[in-house]
Amino acid sequence: MKWLMAALASLAMMVSSAQAADYVAGQHYETLPFPVKTRDPQVVEVVELFWYGCPHCFRLEPSVESWKANMPDGVSFEQVPAVLGRSWEPHARAFWTAKALGVQADIHQPLFNAIHLERKRMVRDGDIRELFARFGVDEAAFNAQWRSFGVESRLKQTESRITAYGINGVPAFIVNGKYRVTETTAGGQAALFDVINYLIEKEKAQM
Repeated sequence: MKWLMAALASLAMMVSSAQAADYVAGQHYETLPFPVKTRDPQVVEVVELFWYGCPHCFRLEPSVESWKANMPDGVSFEQVPAVLGRSWEPHARAFWTAKALGVQADIHQPLFNAIHLERKRMVRDGDIRELFARFGVDEAAFNAQWRSFGVESRLKQTESRITAYGINGVPAFIVNGKYRVTETTAGGQAALFDVINYLIEKEKAQM
């Protein structure tokens, strides 16, 4: 029995190694030409660039939440709203306003739902203010943050990060400021987080 368990364990390791070996830079993920500094060098940072108006991001969100709930130890995860077009800016502003007001976790999925299930564009201040009101944010508090210095600074910082990451579409994931992964490069949604986990382990091995 022991020899059988050992053989199965060995086979599992061989399969895992073979799968990992299949992940090739330039094919399943891209290496950034210039690494981007992460917030904490003691952990592996994973950043998702997304847009609330993106149907692919909407469909991927349950998988993101599932992965986040079970992500490896020693990993930090951050979602960042990209702005790659004029209509994207109100959604990114809504994200950072919600962060500033401490309601981002409450607003996140309802904003996705309003756009993709209720078929609302959610680009007008009033529509977004109304959504926030559902979660107890009054008009004065919303207005104080919507065009505040803090939110404007976040938008500018995000613009710089997007340039550094070199993304031209979403969803896109950046692993430890070094690697860019998308559904396309990974070979589909099913393999996306396998590639991300592979890169996480690759980075951990170098720490």
